[in-house]
Amino acid sequence: MQRITQYLASLALCGFALLGTACSSDPQSPEQIEELPVRLLYGIPADDYRLETSEIAQGETMGKILGHYGVSARLVDRLDRLAKEQFPLRNIRPGHAYTAFIHDDSIQGSHLDYLAYERSISEYVVFGFVNDSVTITKGEKPCTTRRTKRSATITTSLWGAIMEQDLPYALAAEMEDIYQWTVDFFGIQAGDDFTVIYDERFIDDTVSIGIGRIWGARFNHGGKSYYAIPFRQGDKLQYWEADGGSLRKNILKAPLKFTRISSGFSYSRLHPVHKVRRPHTGVDYAAPMGTPVHSVADGVVTFRGWGGGGGNTIKIKHAGNLMTGYLHLSRFAKGITVGTRVSQGQLIGYVGSTGTSTGPHLDYRIWKNGTPINPLKVPQEPTEPISAANKAKFEYVRDRIIAELEGEVAPDQLITQLDSVVLPTPEPVAAESTTEHK
Repeated sequence: MQRITQYLASLALCGFALLGTACSSDPQSPEQIEELPVRLLYGIPADDYRLETSEIAQGETMGKILGHYGVSARLVDRLDRLAKEQFPLRNIRPGHAYTAFIHDDSIQGSHLDYLAYERSISEYVVFGFVNDSVTITKGEKPCTTRRTKRSATITTSLWGAIMEQDLPYALAAEMEDIYQWTVDFFGIQAGDDFTVIYDERFIDDTVSIGIGRIWGARFNHGGKSYYAIPFRQGDKLQYWEADGGSLRKNILKAPLKFTRISSGFSYSRLHPVHKVRRPHTGVDYAAPMGTPVHSVADGVVTFRGWGGGGGNTIKIKHAGNLMTGYLHLSRFAKGITVGTRVSQGQLIGYVGSTGTSTGPHLDYRIWKNGTPINPLKVPQEPTEPISAANKAKFEYVRDRIIAELEGEVAPDQLITQLDSVVLPTPEPVAAESTTEHK
């Protein structure tokens, strides 16, 4: 019996010892608590609120929405006055989403602290009503950038290939900008193809919000390969051919985009209106009314006005005794007058059907020493090539981009190398704000 009593006593002491050990380890001590990350939504700690999400209805105003959440007319008026320069309340649009951040307070009751309105897929504005104050904060949703390499074969047009391969639409415009001096996009043939490396930006890693830098491209056109190598020479990032020649030329291939050639250069064309054969010393580009028209080279405007059968006409004098003409315009761009100096690619007018015309188109003409020449056969002179001082760096960049286009280098390795040599990382877009969320 004594032995059993001693055993129970020992067991009890052990139990107290274990209990003491457990109690001495404070479960609430900071060292053992793992803090959960704060979930931010539009820059606001979302877990502190009850959220309600909806869309702007047709005819609905911000004042009506705020009134529904109990915001007084006095605060709405203050907000309206504050928002005039930041984001006018009348700029809200039907179908755009908004989120209400409601504070459930046992003393003061439920009330609206913030309302976030989505201006676009990536931009937002937050209206705040904390402690009877009014604030406005603009920002952008956090996004990730993904480097991508894609290829496509053209069957009809560059835009057709972009859509068929489900590539970002903006890629077509960027490719046309890069190759506008080199590739004849009106003469693209079935079987031409391209490969391009580019940045694509995503929200939540799933929703694409556009593309960023083009890191390199190869365009196979008419049996010839045209490379586009990005390299910064001087203070400007440009695209260069593989041999170091600039893709920029003294004259653009065409003065407008997104169109087709409806009539070519000829000294004996059947006139579509007068039904007689006469010279047509230009190229007609059929395009929708209002399509922007750009100057193909630097120059000075020598004529702006009515050109008889040519309708609204602009003529520009360029270096090398060249003159270009742009006929049948619907209207002229702002600031274009006789004597105006224009730069290559500058907007000068819009496609129309003025004068003797059967429909919207641009009649584009070029004269050399006063003699008309075929715009599609004008020799192009490249601008300044890669300098001798930059040749080694350029070749380093070129070799790695071509290797990536051929599939021999991993994209992350390529980009790291290029960033460290000549391509600075783009600065992030800073969100504008009139206040900070506490």
